[in-house]
Amino acid sequence: MNQTSIAALLLSLGVLGVSANSVAAPAAPVAKAAKSPSVVREIANKEVRLKALDDLLAEQWEYSLRASPEYASMLGDKRYNDQLRDFSQAAIDANFKKSREFLQRLQAIDTTGFDVQQNLNKELMVRQLQEELAGVRFQSWQMPVLQNSGIHLDMPELVTMLSFTSVKDYEDYIARLNKLPALFEQTIIQMRLGVKNKIMPPAFLLPKIARQCDDLVAMNLTDSPFAKPVAQFPESFSDADKQRLKAAVLDAVQAKVIPAYKNFAQFVRKDYAPHGRKEPGLWSLPQGAARYQLQVKTQTTTNKSPEEIHQIGLSEVKRIEGQMLEVAKKLGFSDLKSFNASMEKNPALHPKSRQEILDLYSKYTDQMYAKIPELFGRLPKAKVKIMAVEEFREKEAPGASYNAGAADGSRPGHVMVNTGDFANRMTLSIETTALHEGVPGHHMQIAIAQELEGLPPYRAQGGNNAYVEGWALYSERLGQELGFFQDPYSFYGHLQDEMLRAIRLVVDTGLHYKKWSRQQVVDFFRNHSGIEEVEIQSETDRYIAWPGQALGYKIGQLKILELRAYAAKALGNKFSLKAFHDEVLGAGALPLDVLETRIHAWVKAQQ
Repeated sequence: MNQTSIAALLLSLGVLGVSANSVAAPAAPVAKAAKSPSVVREIANKEVRLKALDDLLAEQWEYSLRASPEYASMLGDKRYNDQLRDFSQAAIDANFKKSREFLQRLQAIDTTGFDVQQNLNKELMVRQLQEELAGVRFQSWQMPVLQNSGIHLDMPELVTMLSFTSVKDYEDYIARLNKLPALFEQTIIQMRLGVKNKIMPPAFLLPKIARQCDDLVAMNLTDSPFAKPVAQFPESFSDADKQRLKAAVLDAVQAKVIPAYKNFAQFVRKDYAPHGRKEPGLWSLPQGAARYQLQVKTQTTTNKSPEEIHQIGLSEVKRIEGQMLEVAKKLGFSDLKSFNASMEKNPALHPKSRQEILDLYSKYTDQMYAKIPELFGRLPKAKVKIMAVEEFREKEAPGASYNAGAADGSRPGHVMVNTGDFANRMTLSIETTALHEGVPGHHMQIAIAQELEGLPPYRAQGGNNAYVEGWALYSERLGQELGFFQDPYSFYGHLQDEMLRAIRLVVDTGLHYKKWSRQQVVDFFRNHSGIEEVEIQSETDRYIAWPGQALGYKIGQLKILELRAYAAKALGNKFSLKAFHDEVLGAGALPLDVLETRIHAWVKAQQ
């Protein structure tokens, strides 16, 4: 195919910025190198196809930001800060239609002659779009709200991710607040369709959603998370702007946001909750087995069956239980049950205040920052910030979680720490969780991905669950290798957190594949861990609401450990742990099979 016909093909596919004139341009410098005409055509052909791929990925990325303005804002892109997503059925259908179009156009681009990363740029987006479209038949958007996610929680959390440095930032925010009731109404329409089609969350979780809304409504106006931006203005603002913007924000919160929350709480309580499904497992939904199989595949990026994962979990539980028993015996206890009971009553292992929890997270984060140059050549420029989870969502929030920073550095990454009910929490796992959520875990991996040069934005900002969570769990073990966990109770907490991830393999597949009851999950936790009761309850509800996600941690960690052992054995004295880590982190979050291919190629190159 000649250059002109290639250009015509690309134009017919709708690729932006490609024309017959631009196709001929690369030929001039190539000709100066005295290449043969066939080589010139081949190189020009490849450059045209590369540009086609880059342009199409850029077009797809821009579309995704326009369709998800809140996500764009989270990334630090302020172009759509006055917008909220369109959650109407027409918009949902249009987005899927656009995804099919992007998929067809991507598949039509020939990647012959592309290098590994260029091929991956296409391959990973094709896979992402195929997975998205494979889930369309399940209509999951008709179940958009849960006790740990949804518009009622996402919107106030978004406020903590926005930067307010200009008058326009505030004016955009006011416009967004005024649009919030419409998004709530669209959400209610989708939830009514869920009732009709029996695509419903478990009934026992739904009162929690109404209560979360009630708690936010009950706050004093100035304490509302939506009012936080007007608590302090940039000094450069005039007094007139400060007064005007504050009045407009508070008026929008009082006149639009709070009534929307009240209406939503009433809808959930009276019209939605009575129709919740009776069984906790995903199997009880329409096409339940197929739903869960897709979740397992996408969340682990493997072809492992639920049964295989269940058995891996049981094996890991047994192994880690043996290590935990060794610690208990060293501390004078003959069994884990008596040891766990003693810790519950040990006041030294319970925080005395909310602030103590935050201080411990900061202490262990700083401790690791001093050590990471020993294990990594590539270090993140962005620092991490420790913050408390907002009180209105503490009851259903995990012990800690990570919110990525903006790629341009305008907002740091946040480790969000749950300090609620602190007297009934324990300090055992804080050291290991700080490594998981911050450095060298989520913050380091995500910040490095954002800072890598040459990756298209969807790879720099994207994530594969098994890679992201597997890396974070693997990072906890690096603390042990560096000599952390000197306190035996802290080391026990480290093992207990790994046990939690092993238990997840058992109970997630138990719930959604083996049809376990909620009580069976709680009992398994109590029989195989010393995790505090408040955590057992919230973790159990999390797996019920978020099927498959909890599988990524252990499956990902085990793959990274397997690849490290393979590389160390294959390279012998040539093996460098620093270089291995840099290779694992050097291409963004990858599916596990792609990561394996990358590490095998790296080992071969080292040899």
